[in-house]
Amino acid sequence: MQLHFNAISEPEKPGSKWQKLYKTHWPAYKSWLNSKGTANYPDLKTSQAALKKYMPEMWPTYQRLCKLAKGDKVAARFLTGFQPPAYISGCSQAVTTGEEIQLVRNYDFHPDLMEGTQLLTSWNNKKVIATSDCLIGVVDGMNEDGLAISLTFGGRKEVGVGFGIPFILRYVLEFCSNVDEAVAALIRIPSHMSYNVTVVDKTGKFKTVQLAPDKAPLVTDASFTTNHQGTIDWPENAAFNKTQERSSFLNKMLSAKRVDSTQVADAFLKAPLYNTKFKEGFGTLFTSVYRPLEGKVVLRWPQTSVEQSFENFQEVYKLINYEPAQVASEWWIQEAVEMAQTVEDPFEEQYAENVDWQETVTEILVNAMAQAHPTTNERDLEKLRGTIINNGEVSWQAVAGFWSKIGTGYADSWKS
Repeated sequence: MQLHFNAISEPEKPGSKWQKLYKTHWPAYKSWLNSKGTANYPDLKTSQAALKKYMPEMWPTYQRLCKLAKGDKVAARFLTGFQPPAYISGCSQAVTTGEEIQLVRNYDFHPDLMEGTQLLTSWNNKKVIATSDCLIGVVDGMNEDGLAISLTFGGRKEVGVGFGIPFILRYVLEFCSNVDEAVAALIRIPSHMSYNVTVVDKTGKFKTVQLAPDKAPLVTDASFTTNHQGTIDWPENAAFNKTQERSSFLNKMLSAKRVDSTQVADAFLKAPLYNTKFKEGFGTLFTSVYRPLEGKVVLRWPQTSVEQSFENFQEVYKLINYEPAQVASEWWIQEAVEMAQTVEDPFEEQYAENVDWQETVTEILVNAMAQAHPTTNERDLEKLRGTIINNGEVSWQAVAGFWSKIGTGYADSWKS
């Protein structure tokens, strides 16, 4: 399994480089949107009104991106970030504020469902280095004021009315300069799913905000999070991603005497924080280390890393190989970047592997249902298998829906 990683610098308004990213990734996003149908999916007018209401400062940037997308109305709807289809990831994150202020996190997801792009931008007169998601959003990042932010999935099934979390994180980095401003934005803008968002600034102040679509945000002093919010709301998901085990490990490590930031960062490249279930959609795709005082970010893999700063950001292309060996190829500066950006669909080369991991996911789900309902016969299990995977493809969102219903009357919906 592989990831095509690009670090791209476009430190002015969105332009040709963002447009190349759009041309590369939009077909996959559009296919994802079409596969979900139009139920509970607001129209363009409603979505734009929500963007203007909650994140009005993003409107000029949004308009420019829509222009670069050549007026595609489906893309215009998607780029608002309002109420996208449900999706889940894993992730762990922690803050250290001793001799060195640091935010470190693992991003756990399937390689085929990640853009693999680190962007340096200045869309709203503030430089931002961030890991891109949903073309306009981010899953983690830092701005030149020294505000760093990252997320972990909150481990809850509820989906409500709100914005996708990557869009909210982008807004925070574009318009907030410190933790207080970030927290104010996070509790004001509705999130359509549950997430734990950690923010830290160059003063060493940090907060973790628990967001959910069905209850008020909770601002905490937690220095680490995995994939639950206090109690376990979704036992099946928690068992799969071992959120409690990772949380206990982080708690013990951060409580130890004389633990330093380097030791904490290194721990994220090892079990139990580092995950290798890539085919099941729960592998650690990268580790981010943000250092607000230095204005530096390091993206790490077990065998290699890329260090960037606002003063010295280099465009990089790297091919990351996840299995069977945790080894990355050599990386090249600048010359290879333009070549990498001409690739229209980086997922085509992985088609055979896609079938493999999706078959694996299907078997996990079928086996889980068999264990939850021991009296189920083979014919019914085969029917379930057919509802999960169709023509060799299954969406990770379908996995979320399955876990949310296992053990309930869902079993009767596919039995003959």
